[in-house]
Amino acid sequence: MAAKEPDFFSPQVTGARRFYLQQSRIPDGRPRAVCGGCEHTAPDFEINRKDFPYWCIEFVAKGTGRAVLNGRSWELKAGTVFTYGPGISQHILSAGGGPMVKYFIDFTGQRAVRLLTKHIGPLGTAVHIKRADELTAVWDALIAQGLSDSPYKAMTCSLLLEYLLYRIADIRIGQKGSPSRAFATYQSCRQTISRNFMTLQSLAQIADACMIDAAYLCRLFKRFDTQSPYQYLLNLKMAYAADGFQNSGVLVKEMAGRLGFDDAFHFSRTFKRVFGISPQAFKGLR
Repeated sequence: MAAKEPDFFSPQVTGARRFYLQQSRIPDGRPRAVCGGCEHTAPDFEINRKDFPYWCIEFVAKGTGRAVLNGRSWELKAGTVFTYGPGISQHILSAGGGPMVKYFIDFTGQRAVRLLTKHIGPLGTAVHIKRADELTAVWDALIAQGLSDSPYKAMTCSLLLEYLLYRIADIRIGQKGSPSRAFATYQSCRQTISRNFMTLQSLAQIADACMIDAAYLCRLFKRFDTQSPYQYLLNLKMAYAADGFQNSGVLVKEMAGRLGFDDAFHFSRTFKRVFGISPQAFKGLR
C-alpha cells in the first residue's frame, strides 16, 4: 500500500511522479531518503515556507524560476541545483520562460549533509551543473525504486541518494578545471576498492592494492569523502550481501565466506551496523 503523500508536497503541479517512504531501516548518520520525485510545475507554482523538516536537493531540468533561500535570491534555470533544510526559509516560484520541470530528494543523515556542503556549498546555495543528463538518469532510477513495491526500496533509494551525491561532487570538481593529482589518485583508489572488494579485507590490503601508503590513503578519503577507505570497503561488501539475500536463497554463513569473513557472527554484526537490521531479519522481508 502506497504511503499517503505528506502535506508539504505541492498541489501546484500539472504532472508529478513522487514517492514518500514512511519508514526506513537505514541507521542514523547514513544518508536516508525520505521522499522525492519529479514535478512539472504549474504557471502559478509558488512555495513559501519558513522552515523544512528534512535536507533537500532540487534540480531544474527545464524552464525557469526563482528561489529565495534565507533571503538570498537565486535564478533557476535548466542545470540549476539548489539546497535547503532545517532552519532555511524557502520561497520558490515559476517565473519568466515558462513552468519548470524539476527533480527533488528529501533526506536525513549527517554524512549526506557533509558531502553536500563540501562540494556545493552551505545549505541554501544554488549552483549550475553541466552534464545534467547524468543527474536525471540517477533521479529517474531513484523515483522508479521509490514507487516500486519492493520491500527493499527504502534501502535502495538511500544507496542511490548516496550515489547521486557523489555524481554531483564529481561533476562539480570537474567543472572547476582539471582534477588535481590528489583527487585523481582518490578516484583511482575508489575504483580499485570497488573492483576488488570481494577479496580485500583490511586497510593494509587496500593500500597495497592501491600501491600507496595507508596513511596517505586515509588522508585522501578524509579530504574528498565522508567515510574512511575501510568503511567504503565494508559498505560495498554489505551492499553485495544485501543484493544476494534479495535475489537468492544464499545462507548467511555462505555469504560471510564469500566476502572473506572468518565467521557468520562477525559478518552479521557488520551487516547490522551498516543497515540497522540483522541478515536473518533482512532475509525475512523477502
